[in-house]
Amino acid sequence: MNELSRIPAMLSVRFDAILFDFDGVLLESEYAGNKHVADYLTSIGHPTTPEHSMAHFMGLAGHDFLAAIERWIGRTVPDDFHTARAEEDARVLEEGLPAVAGALRFLESLPADLPKAIASSSPTHWLDTHLRHLGVRDLFGDKLFSGREHVVRGKPAPDLYLHAAAALGVPIERCVILEDSPVGVTGAVASGATVIGLCAGAHCAADHGERLRALGVQHIAHDFDEVARLIA
Repeated sequence: MNELSRIPAMLSVRFDAILFDFDGVLLESEYAGNKHVADYLTSIGHPTTPEHSMAHFMGLAGHDFLAAIERWIGRTVPDDFHTARAEEDARVLEEGLPAVAGALRFLESLPADLPKAIASSSPTHWLDTHLRHLGVRDLFGDKLFSGREHVVRGKPAPDLYLHAAAALGVPIERCVILEDSPVGVTGAVASGATVIGLCAGAHCAADHGERLRALGVQHIAHDFDEVARLIA
């Protein structure tokens, strides 16, 4: 019996809603994406490891993402960076990526009537396409929220999570949030929800939980079996 089989067939959840970050929480995309960024920066003369990329760029989007890279390399990001990223995103969208270990089993164990939403820095097209690849698109209905599309201030501001809770009609204090990145947990903690720092993805180093605790996360889970115990 593996650890994931211990998750009950249907969880009894003590919260009124559950909000998910996406990349690195449900989709195993963080390591692949950060390795691509690191390989590109290395190729243009700025040696970068995937670990550095994850430590400094992970969870950021749009201007904040580019600004962090430019601080690291000390110059404007070359135009072909955007082309390289677009080509990689298109490839991944077509081919799909695996789920984080245990994520699909966990989703299927949640009560059907438990309000749930995705609150991610990624665009809704990315969320929608990958949820379809994973076979769980119908679980979220129209509750896919993007920091690029639904709020003025994305993560690390709490606005996206507050927006998602309001859309579900649930007070943020009665929500539990699953987050994996320092940027994301900063916003999640600031929102007033209960936050679980998830360290189940391939991008999470041994000290990842300690990094999240330092930002105010009280609950750390290293797999979805631990998440199930924390929310029961």
